Amino acid sequence: MKIKFLIFIITITSSLNFVFAQERTKDTIDDQVVNVVKPYTPTISDAFKIKDTPQLNDSSVVKKKEVKYNIFSIPVASTFTPAKGKAAKVDKAKFVKLYDNYASLGVGTYTSVLGEVYLNHELNSGENVGGYFSHHSSAGGIEDIELDDNFSKTSLNVHYSQKLRDFSWKVDAGFDLQTYNWYGLPSDTFTQDQIDMIDPGHSFNSFYVGGKLKFDDAIIKDGSVRFRRFGDNQNSGENRFVAKTSFDLPIQGETINTEFSIDYIGGSFDRNYNVDEELRYGNVAFGLAPSYRMTQDDLTIDLGVKLVYLNDTEFSNNKFFIYPNIEASYRLVDEIVIAYGGLKGDLIQNSYYDFANTNPFVSPTLFVLPTNQQYKAFVGLKGKLSNNVSYNIKGNYYAEESKALYRINEISDTQEEDYQYSNSFGVVYDDVKTFSVAGELSIDVNRNFTLGIKGEYFNYNVDEQAEAWNLPDVTGSVFLDYQISEKWYAGGSLYYVGERKDRSNYTGTLLNLEPTNYTLDSYLDANAHLGYKINEQLSVFGKVNNIANQDYNRWANFPVQSIQFLAGATYQFDF
Repeated sequence: MKIKFLIFIITITSSLNFVFAQERTKDTIDDQVVNVVKPYTPTISDAFKIKDTPQLNDSSVVKKKEVKYNIFSIPVASTFTPAKGKAAKVDKAKFVKLYDNYASLGVGTYTSVLGEVYLNHELNSGENVGGYFSHHSSAGGIEDIELDDNFSKTSLNVHYSQKLRDFSWKVDAGFDLQTYNWYGLPSDTFTQDQIDMIDPGHSFNSFYVGGKLKFDDAIIKDGSVRFRRFGDNQNSGENRFVAKTSFDLPIQGETINTEFSIDYIGGSFDRNYNVDEELRYGNVAFGLAPSYRMTQDDLTIDLGVKLVYLNDTEFSNNKFFIYPNIEASYRLVDEIVIAYGGLKGDLIQNSYYDFANTNPFVSPTLFVLPTNQQYKAFVGLKGKLSNNVSYNIKGNYYAEESKALYRINEISDTQEEDYQYSNSFGVVYDDVKTFSVAGELSIDVNRNFTLGIKGEYFNYNVDEQAEAWNLPDVTGSVFLDYQISEKWYAGGSLYYVGERKDRSNYTGTLLNLEPTNYTLDSYLDANAHLGYKINEQLSVFGKVNNIANQDYNRWANFPVQSIQFLAGATYQFDF
């Protein structure tokens, strides 16, 4: 009963709430009339469509008549035969055979002989053996000199090389023989009896052996060793051993390029210039040069330093040098303008061999020291003016301690040796600072014509010496090669050397001679050659040297040969 009563109460309550809600709704919403007016818009669907194919109810339908077409085909004989298409021919350059070997021989005025032989033979793939021989001599004949001026130079080299999978190597050996005369006597200084007692002959000889090793993909990139024994007929001797290697050091994901070198030199001279006692020299230098390359867009920078430890074996002195090794380049306008610069330094190992090759009239009484190039700063621009023209402009400023300068020897009081008549050169050392500006232009008009022009201006500042002896203020050169035709070819060269200073003018009597400084005149040396190819293997040539016929002095009191002519032939061949 209780449950039925509760259900009845809930039902009555819900009905009353519904009724009250209806009454409240009627009270808040008023009755309104809404009229919706829309104009009539006819559509295409309301139009009557005409059928595309009407139904015809004609009682009679005309049937279309079938039409047939015929032609009269008559065969016609034809003689036309189409040709097959062919590609147009392209003119190809004639194949030029290159030979591995050649021999050349020429003779000329002043009884000159010039000969060369180059040999190279491939034993198998990647294995070669070869050699080189050269000889140049002249019987002399320079006018207005009192002593013989003949000279000769002979060189021989043999080599063997092999290319393997991961590396390649090469060994070579050879010797050089040279003969020069101390013929540069000061004029009007000695009597004929004194001159007749002089034997100006001076000969050099050297033997060397060495090897190179190069790795394709390894930490050690390459290495080389070379030993040379150099001496002369005056009991002078020098030993030189040089070993170099370069390798990469990976450090924290970066690569440090490193070079390591050992340079040993030791030698002796039979006597000093004025004192009859042995002169000895020797040292060993250890060098380490790490560098790191940074590249970003058009900028490349090599940052490095060079460390050199020098041990003087004769005087038991040790020195340690630190040199900058910095170089950078920046492409301002692609390949057209490239700016570059750097700051470097090095310890230059001087030697009797280098002195004699630069100036063959040195006396065997030299004091040999290394040159400390403290720094060499340079800046320049290089690039291309066109596809055929390239240029390079460079400015240098460098400071060197103990720079070697050639200066003519004074007349000795004793005159015991054949080089003590002021007809030889010695070496003096001084601290020299040099400023120079250089320019270079290379023109390749085409495959048949090339032209090169170089020039440099120097300004020197010395410390103790009166002048920078025998260093020119201006140098310049021009090189030209021209393939006139398939058979004819020609070329030329022009050298200009500016004024130099030396000390070889003597005033007074034979008993009291005083040396004075004087200036060597600048000179211009022009040379040309012309050749004709008889066939692929044989050609003939002619050369003319010192075309301007200048009797200039390359060194003080040492005039050169005047105009010289030489003719010869060259033969190319294979084994």
